[in-house]
Amino acid sequence: MTWVILTGKKGDLDEFATPHKIITNRDYLAHPALFRGQRPKIINLSSSYAYQSRGYYASLLASSRGHRVIPSVETMIDLSARKLYENALPELEQALNRCREELGGTFPATVSVFFGIGPSKAWERFARLLFDWFRAPALEVVIKDGDWATITRIGFRPPARMTDAEKERFIASLETYTSRQWRDGKGRAPSRYTFATLVDPKEELPPSSISSLKHWSRVAARMGVEVEPITRKDLPRLANFDALFIRETTAISNHTYRFARRAQQEGMPVIDDPLSMIRCTNKVYLNELLTGHGVPVPPAVMIAGPGDLERAADQLGFPLVLKIPDSSFSRGVKKASNLAELKTLASKWMEDSDLLIAQKFLPTEFDWRIGVLGGEPLFAVHYLMAKKHWQIVNHERGGRPDEGGFRSFTLAETPPAVIDIAVRAARCIGDGLYGVDIKETPEGIYVIEVNDNPNLDHGCEDAGEKDAVWTRLTQWFIDRLER
Repeated sequence: MTWVILTGKKGDLDEFATPHKIITNRDYLAHPALFRGQRPKIINLSSSYAYQSRGYYASLLASSRGHRVIPSVETMIDLSARKLYENALPELEQALNRCREELGGTFPATVSVFFGIGPSKAWERFARLLFDWFRAPALEVVIKDGDWATITRIGFRPPARMTDAEKERFIASLETYTSRQWRDGKGRAPSRYTFATLVDPKEELPPSSISSLKHWSRVAARMGVEVEPITRKDLPRLANFDALFIRETTAISNHTYRFARRAQQEGMPVIDDPLSMIRCTNKVYLNELLTGHGVPVPPAVMIAGPGDLERAADQLGFPLVLKIPDSSFSRGVKKASNLAELKTLASKWMEDSDLLIAQKFLPTEFDWRIGVLGGEPLFAVHYLMAKKHWQIVNHERGGRPDEGGFRSFTLAETPPAVIDIAVRAARCIGDGLYGVDIKETPEGIYVIEVNDNPNLDHGCEDAGEKDAVWTRLTQWFIDRLER
C-alpha cells in the first residue's frame, strides 16, 4: 500500500520523520502522471483547504485520478462554515461531556485531534467520533466550558500551525493510522485489492453467514482480491480498503448508513450505497416509485390518519396487510382481519410513524426472490412461508424466529416474466445488489418490495448459479475500481 503525503511547502513536515513519500501539493497538481497505474492513499496536509485553493484542488483532482484522499472535498466544504456541520454538534457534545470526569472536571479551550486520536486516552471516545464525522488528518476543536461544555468551532489544523509537541504527536498518530494489520500472506501472491465486509457476528438474522463470506473470500482470492471482515468499530480505518460490502441488516438510523456514506465519500464502490438504503428501507417511497415506473405492485392505500382506515378497508377488503414503512425480515408487517384489528394496530404504530401503508393481502405458498446486480439478474430462489404462517419469517412464536424453507433455481428455469419485472424494479433503485420479492398469483405478478441488503448465502441463493454468483459480485467491484 502506497501512502503519499501532500504539504503546502517543503519543510512543513520533516521528511525523515515518516517512511511515507512527501511531496508538495504544487508538484502533485502539476504532474498528473504521477503514480499512474497505482492507487495511492493521499494525505493532504495543505496549509489551506479554502475553496479553489491548491489544497482544495489537490483533493478534488486526487479523486479524478483514482487516488483516495483525506480530507475529501466534501469534508472541506462541511467544515467551511458552522451551519454546514452544526447537525453533528449534538452527538459530538454529548461524547465530549462524557469525557469530563476522566479529564479532571474541566476542559481546555482547544483540543487537537489527529487521525481520530486525542492527546490522551480520556479523549478516545470523542476523538474517534469526531473522525467518524469528519475524516481529516488534523482537526482543532474550540470548546466553551460550563455545566455543559459546548463546541464553538471545528477547523483544520495544518502542520505549519502545530507546536513541536503537537508535531511529535501528529507523527505518532500518522504512523498508527497508516500501519495496517495484514493477515499472514505466506505462500500467496499479493492481492490486487482488499475488500472490507461489514459484519456483526452476533446478529440473529444476518444477510450472509460467516461461512458464506468465507466461501466468497476463497472465490475472490482466485481473482486477486482479499476479503477482510470488519465490524462497527472499524470505521476509522475504512479508507485502508478498496471497496465495502455491507453484510449487516441496514438502517438509516444506525452505523451501517454511516459506513455506506463514508465509503461513498472516499470514492469506494459500496454495496449497499446510501441512496439505495434510503430508497429501499421505506415501503411508502418504494410503493410510489414502482407505481410511477409502471412496475406492478399490490393495490395499496397510504394511511396518514384514522380517516384513511375505512377507505383502506373499502378498497382492499379483509384481510389486508399493514406495514411500517421502515422494516425488515417480516418485522413491522402484520395482517388485519377486520376493521377493529386494523384500527388497533394502526393506532399503536402511528405513535412512531406518521405514515403507514396498507396493501391487499395476496396469499401464496412462496415468494420469489430474484437477485439483481448491476441491473442484471443474479440468482433466483423460492422463499417458502414459515410453517402454518403467511410470511417467510414468523416472529410471533417466541424464541428464535421461525423461517420457512427455500427452493433454488437457475435463471434459465425461472419464468422470464418474473425476471423481467424484478430487473425493472431493481433498476428503479440503482446499480447495486438488490433482492426483489415477487408474488406470482393467478391475477398476475406483483413486486412486494425491493431489498437493498438481500440475503446471499452459500447453498441457498447461489445454489442455482453456483460460484458464478460470487464471481460476478467480485467483478462488479473490480469493474468500478478500474473504470
